[in-house]
Amino acid sequence: MKQQAIVPRDEWTQARLDLLAEEKAMSKALDELARKRRALPWVPVKKDYEFRGPDGSVTLAGLFGDCRQLIVYHFMYGPDWEQGCPSCSFWADNYNGIDVHLAHRDTALVAVSNTAIENIESYRQRMGWDFTWVSSLGNGFNEDFHVTFKPEDLEAGEVYYNFDQRAFPSTEAPGLSVFVKTDGGGVAHSYSCYGRGLDIFNGAYQLLDMTPKGRDEDQLLYSMAWLRRHDQYGD
Repeated sequence: MKQQAIVPRDEWTQARLDLLAEEKAMSKALDELARKRRALPWVPVKKDYEFRGPDGSVTLAGLFGDCRQLIVYHFMYGPDWEQGCPSCSFWADNYNGIDVHLAHRDTALVAVSNTAIENIESYRQRMGWDFTWVSSLGNGFNEDFHVTFKPEDLEAGEVYYNFDQRAFPSTEAPGLSVFVKTDGGGVAHSYSCYGRGLDIFNGAYQLLDMTPKGRDEDQLLYSMAWLRRHDQYGD
């Protein structure tokens, strides 16, 4: 870690006030961005997706429960994987437990993965999570929302991810999608984000961004090379 200048309190306060002005401008810009996000048009979901949960099958509409809004976290977990993705597990550690708060703002939170429900339940219990998590295996949902890719597409060099054609290293990808119940009783898709768009959903990263060292990943082979599942750090 590079040590910054050591200065008197009044000099630090002035530097902090200068930065505060920029932070306030950024907050206002983010508020405006959120307004534009809420104003996006909706796309009707015409397929009757059926998922597998611990208690049996459930439709996309059923995942809403009593809420009118639904947030789906696309959790990377392939059908032949021995365990869930470590990065998605890091994200899940950050959103586990918030569903009760979201429900009081008319919003349900569900994780969806392209693997058997038995795999999901085993891994969820291992990790100690209690959020709703269902299987989309075989129902086409992951493919339609561009987070599961065919091996032959990967071999061809490009898949459609984050609204563009690009190379991708895995058959599974992370993402977040938002759905709403329409006045006519149907379901519509209002928003999706992928890649760095998911950063804001990770509270640990937001906290690290407040520190002098930050995420401290610049010298690593890749950004999350340090990361382990929370039961695998060994220290």
